[in-house]
Amino acid sequence: MSPNGSDRSSRRPMRRKLPQVLTAGLILATATGCSYNWEDFPRLGMPTPVTEEAPTILSLWQGSWAAALATGVLVWGLILWSVVFHRRTRTKVEVPPQTRYNMPIEALYTVTPLIIVSVLFYFTARDESKLLSLADKPAHTINVVGYQWSWGFNYIENVPGVKGDAQTAPNLDAIPDKFQDDFPANAGGVYDAGIPGDRNPQTGNPGPTLWLPKGEKVRFVLTSRDVIHSFWVVPFLMKQDVIPGHTNAFEVTPTQEGTFLGKCAELCGVDHSRMLFNVKVVSPERYQQHLKELAEKGQTGYIPSGIEQTDPARNAEKNQL
Repeated sequence: MSPNGSDRSSRRPMRRKLPQVLTAGLILATATGCSYNWEDFPRLGMPTPVTEEAPTILSLWQGSWAAALATGVLVWGLILWSVVFHRRTRTKVEVPPQTRYNMPIEALYTVTPLIIVSVLFYFTARDESKLLSLADKPAHTINVVGYQWSWGFNYIENVPGVKGDAQTAPNLDAIPDKFQDDFPANAGGVYDAGIPGDRNPQTGNPGPTLWLPKGEKVRFVLTSRDVIHSFWVVPFLMKQDVIPGHTNAFEVTPTQEGTFLGKCAELCGVDHSRMLFNVKVVSPERYQQHLKELAEKGQTGYIPSGIEQTDPARNAEKNQL
């Protein structure tokens, strides 16, 4: 048998199996999508936002997907066009004419990616600047302390019956002055220190529970006692690294009451997977009541916030100013 004949015979079984493979793929895709809520599709895998800032992140995510899809459609279209209109069986030519040094095409595939990257960079930088901007005086400040293998929360608040001053508290020395200047005056504060074995009493989810008031701006001041962690509340659509010797901060305004999941998003050691926590958003009145409950338990003052800021981090902040 000729080589061409053997090629044709080898292709026939594959052609017979192709409809079966396509049918199986269609059934699999349909079966896995039975429980999918199509109302969630516009979020493209993101959870429902529960803060005022989260829709900005969601919009950037959706725009990135739209740009990727448009690029993909263009590339796929060009590939299919070349496959259909330049196949060998159509031209009967072993080697088609080769085109070289086509300046318009070369300029197109050089300039187009630069335009795409520039547009994505602009919107990313714009939204990042907005999300990381800090108010002059936030309504609430919480120092989130990461440590192997759990989380601690210093509520820097004026709690009735609790005396002290967060700006002079020894355990908060690691926090730079630019954040301490925004602490409320005479804030004795309360704390909650978690361990991996903690459980949320309502949901049973592992980890300590961070309480937040609905509709009021909260600043998170992030510090670490040991290695790099990452503070991530899933439906906030926002996470930030918790770095020893360098203090990060961001602000959110919760818009929906409920209990949400949080976790460490940075591989921080052998028990990284146990660094889970919960975020409970309640009414402002219930939030203040929770602070009083912590004070009644004797959890007054502050736990150590972490490693003091390093000279490189301090110098970098001065250069930014």
